[in-house]
Amino acid sequence: MAARRELGPMLRIAAPLALAELGWMAMGLVDTIMAGRLGAAAVGAGGLAAMLFYPIAVCGMGMLFGMDTLVAQAFGANDVQDCRRTLISGTWMALMITPPLMLVLLALEPVLRASGSNPQILALFGPLIRALMWGVLPLLFYTAFRRYLQAINIVKPVTFALVSANIVNAAGDWALMFGHWGAPRMGLVGAGWSTSISRVYMAAVLLVAVVSHERRTGNLLFAMSWRPRWERIRRLVDLGLPAAGQILFEGVVFGLVTVFASRLDEASLAAHSIAVNVIGTTYMVPLGICSAAAVRVGQAFGAKDRRGATLRGWTALALGAGFMACAGILLAAAPRWILRVYTPDTSVIARGALLLRIAAVFQLFDGLQVVATGALRGIGDTRTPLAAHFAGYWLIGLPVAYALCFPAGWGAPGIWVGLSAALIAIGAMLVTVWRWRTAEA
Repeated sequence: MAARRELGPMLRIAAPLALAELGWMAMGLVDTIMAGRLGAAAVGAGGLAAMLFYPIAVCGMGMLFGMDTLVAQAFGANDVQDCRRTLISGTWMALMITPPLMLVLLALEPVLRASGSNPQILALFGPLIRALMWGVLPLLFYTAFRRYLQAINIVKPVTFALVSANIVNAAGDWALMFGHWGAPRMGLVGAGWSTSISRVYMAAVLLVAVVSHERRTGNLLFAMSWRPRWERIRRLVDLGLPAAGQILFEGVVFGLVTVFASRLDEASLAAHSIAVNVIGTTYMVPLGICSAAAVRVGQAFGAKDRRGATLRGWTALALGAGFMACAGILLAAAPRWILRVYTPDTSVIARGALLLRIAAVFQLFDGLQVVATGALRGIGDTRTPLAAHFAGYWLIGLPVAYALCFPAGWGAPGIWVGLSAALIAIGAMLVTVWRWRTAEA
């Protein structure tokens, strides 16, 4: 009965956030589909850029994930001024971490060249990554505004921002990639500029949402001091650094296995890139549930309701597991149908179908690990997911992927078997820890 009562409030936050995450992923989907018109090399270069850009950018975003904990717990304790202090500190953090992220992005091309990546892929990769890096600062501002809004139960603007940003991105792709509406024909790099423009738009939409909320509640945010509060920033770093490290461990592994795939033929790299995009799409729904879990668990924890926090975490885990079980069945049953949405290339479809069937094996565990990460973040534990992701990806997944891809000669399927082993281990570890942490509630 209690679980049924929690289901409604959880869904009211999780559904809009899941839709927002799907909107986020749809940008990459549209970019990949449009790049397919430019050939396998463009798809491969776009996939490689995504696999290397997103871990770096999302690692920066992860530094702000501590806002989930601090804002949600303060909101649960009815301390709305403390929520605003965290927003101000998060905005300062976004400004401080942008320059080092951009420098890392600039270093990617020479590193890939030294690694022996396909020269045709690299010729497209460099201009694309330089266009994408100008979207880093607005992306971090968007993240700070979003973490604040969702933690105080304002989620509709987040959904609107991401869904409508897809229109901006698709229009920009059409104009800049192919030279429509009087725009220059820029090819793949046009997708990078379009994506950066859409991120400026997303940040602007959420800034308007924050300002509108303040007008309804007395403009208290703008009456406060905006000088950096170093103690609050240090607290955000304490929470955000493990979250960023977890994302980095995961993202770098996906980047490395994409580098592995870039050493194979172009069709294999394209199949790998499309398969990553597909599983990234299914991942977006439990990622939205993860954010809802962090908010709902954090609010209960801030209100000193440990039993409620436990119930909310298990409800979120059940939702994530149910969705990803269905996703796994779909990937196993209709991989070729899914791949034809991306490309008509029969060699890419043949290679990609096997990869999606392997991915079907780990969908359930992928859903469990991401939702458990959010639930643990709600109670202020960001270190356990860091340890689990390090062990799963770096001690299990990456060695298995490399060994099966190259020495064993399995190619791209070997990479995906390694990813499966990692995610099964991580999901099992984090659910076990959540059960242990809440056993006494």
